[in-house]
Amino acid sequence: MNELFEYWQLLLIPLFFGLGWAAARVDMRQVVHESRALPRSYFQGLNFLLNEQPDKAIDSFLEVAKVDSQTVELHFALGNLFRRRGETDRAIRMHQNLIDRPDLDDGVRLHALSELGQDFLKSGLLDRAEEIFNKLVGTALEDEAKRNLLEIYQVEKEWQKAIELARELPDVASQQEVAEFYCELAAGEIMRSRPDSARVHLEAAMQQNRKCVRASLLQGDLLLQEGNLPGAIEAWQRIEQQDPAYLALVAQRLLETYRKLAQRDEGIALLRGYLERYPSLDLLDVVYQLILEGEGNEAAYRLVRDELQRNPTLLGLEKLMSARLPLAAPEIRPDVELAKTIIQGYTKRLSRYRCDNCGFKARQFYWRCPACGGWETYPPRRSEEFDQTL
Repeated sequence: MNELFEYWQLLLIPLFFGLGWAAARVDMRQVVHESRALPRSYFQGLNFLLNEQPDKAIDSFLEVAKVDSQTVELHFALGNLFRRRGETDRAIRMHQNLIDRPDLDDGVRLHALSELGQDFLKSGLLDRAEEIFNKLVGTALEDEAKRNLLEIYQVEKEWQKAIELARELPDVASQQEVAEFYCELAAGEIMRSRPDSARVHLEAAMQQNRKCVRASLLQGDLLLQEGNLPGAIEAWQRIEQQDPAYLALVAQRLLETYRKLAQRDEGIALLRGYLERYPSLDLLDVVYQLILEGEGNEAAYRLVRDELQRNPTLLGLEKLMSARLPLAAPEIRPDVELAKTIIQGYTKRLSRYRCDNCGFKARQFYWRCPACGGWETYPPRRSEEFDQTL
């Protein structure tokens, strides 16, 4: 009985093989049929891609798009490719051609409209991009459209619109970012000497983010503008509790305000204490100038030497050479000057601020990164303080 069962199993093997062969034949016929229906330009494009000839591949795929009006996904792929390559004119034409087709599905048309808005945004045509994304509000792509509108309002510095839209997008715009929007409004009002409205915006910023350093900085500026010097100092000192790394941004302000109050010694003591607790190259610059003016070259040199021993950096060494030069004997002064010049050649690229988000470097400090658009992604530290030590 067992032998009969085994023979029966053996008989099934050629049957299964035959069925598999027949199925494969059917599949192969389908593949051959579909491949014959594809234009020759499609295979030429694939060949160019395999041979790392992207420009020729694009031309071939464009020919496919012309031959077959149903290649919607190919239109989108090419449009996105053009936009990434910076060829926004070609991307705009590609997506506009899709939108103009009368037989296009409504969902596909919305997608094409959204892509066209992205093209305009990338090319800097913000008015046209805003118009398109406003059309998409109330559609299935509303959330994406609002995210793009939020970006446009920030680029255009339409801060009130950005605030209103951010309230609708709590998952997109953080309280930290909304606080920055209010700070932008406050900074504009301070510049126009409108203290009352500036104060309202700063209070709103603090409600959004109690640790908003920029709000404290601007509150100090506003109080200084109004002549309330002790109040300004108090506002700037509050930054120590919010984020002491940002004290370097207000060090010069504190110094000048203490001078106006004829309390220079108190200002020096405060800033030296900050430097000791929160080492910073920018803070060192301010304290160095203070000591140089008040106590002379020898005291300034000792300050920099002690700081360099605690935090060895090339920028600190350059400062040490500057402090040492006036004290050097005449016969070695040219050597010190030469060493300082050589070090300066290396420190130029190290004295920049760096975005934590995208790594973009800049000589000046930004609250919003000009490269990636991130808010408060620039720590107020020079790049060497992160990744370059002696």
